[in-house]
Amino acid sequence: MKQHTLGVIMNGVTGRMGTNQHLVRSILAIRKQGGVRLANGDVVIPDPILVGRSADKLKALCEAHGVSRFTTDLGAALADPSNAIYFDSQTTDRRAEGVRQAIAAKKAIYCEKPTAVDTATALALARECEAAGLKNGVVQDKLWLPGLLKLRLLIDSGFFGRILSVRGEFGYWVFEGDLQPAQRPSWNYRKEDAGGIIVDMLCHWRYVIDNLFGNVTGVSCLGATHIPERWDERGKPYKCTADDAAYATFTTDKGVILQFNSSWTTRVRRDDLLTLHVDGTKGSAVAGLRECWTQRAETTPRPTWNPDIDQPIKFFDGWQRVPDTAVFDNAFKAQWELFLRHVAGGEPFRWTLLEGAKGVQLAELGMESWAKGAWVEVGALG
Repeated sequence: MKQHTLGVIMNGVTGRMGTNQHLVRSILAIRKQGGVRLANGDVVIPDPILVGRSADKLKALCEAHGVSRFTTDLGAALADPSNAIYFDSQTTDRRAEGVRQAIAAKKAIYCEKPTAVDTATALALARECEAAGLKNGVVQDKLWLPGLLKLRLLIDSGFFGRILSVRGEFGYWVFEGDLQPAQRPSWNYRKEDAGGIIVDMLCHWRYVIDNLFGNVTGVSCLGATHIPERWDERGKPYKCTADDAAYATFTTDKGVILQFNSSWTTRVRRDDLLTLHVDGTKGSAVAGLRECWTQRAETTPRPTWNPDIDQPIKFFDGWQRVPDTAVFDNAFKAQWELFLRHVAGGEPFRWTLLEGAKGVQLAELGMESWAKGAWVEVGALG
């Protein structure tokens, strides 16, 4: 067994998700466990170098988590031959520039979504990576959530029979920032800074739908800016120019109809921040981030409409929890391990920048649907 060290440039991980999910719970967790084992028995250990615009933030992050390398000079990090992977978790409007620098430096590319601010740029990045022969990937973390893995198992087992429809509910109340601090950065609510929930969440829904329910063929989307004013990180009020809620309907090539509500202006009264309610001819299921509940056709109750009496059926009692049949790891870490095996060991990895471009395409078509007030077809990319 040989042990290999693989330098990973991590650009833009001083934000909450970049720090928590990608640095701490993925790369550092992989290092702590002794690396990732390849198919040939060798072990690869990622060696991160943090890149950003603020030396003070980078230094503090390194000191807090025992990381030895950081720089504000992306060019220098890319010029170091020990760094084999470029990871981008910057704001969306900065991503294309960083990725193109990494392509020119012949690095493997892995980045957050959305991969670009428009479909043309996202598709161009995918094609440029392919033309340069570079391994590339996009974060599609929700596919490795325990709840969705259980849902995948039910689909593969034929539990649902023919899947008819899906209702997706995502969101929570993001505080405006005046009385309580906001849980999301202010740029999320400014269109000029590539903010907005349609751009953010329809990229997620594209890969979730494509991988579970069939390829998306059409979209109808209505966006809204429900909260017109918020307060930024300095406590200053600002005008919200981006959508904070989206109400979308999708169709797939498998005949499934899906309705997804995405909102940063809703108070949660459901099992989780994300739930997918799947109805099929033989059964139904409700999957959250970690749990999944099922109801078979033969155990479905027989309600009747009578608004003059209290409902005698306790509907929640008729569902069964899908048991944990495996130990589930962090979803971001699970995909990071697959990408490290792809780069270091040549193992397959199908979640490429082309898949990321499909997410940007759906977000862009969702915006087009909202603007036109019309149904929009989703064509093939690539």
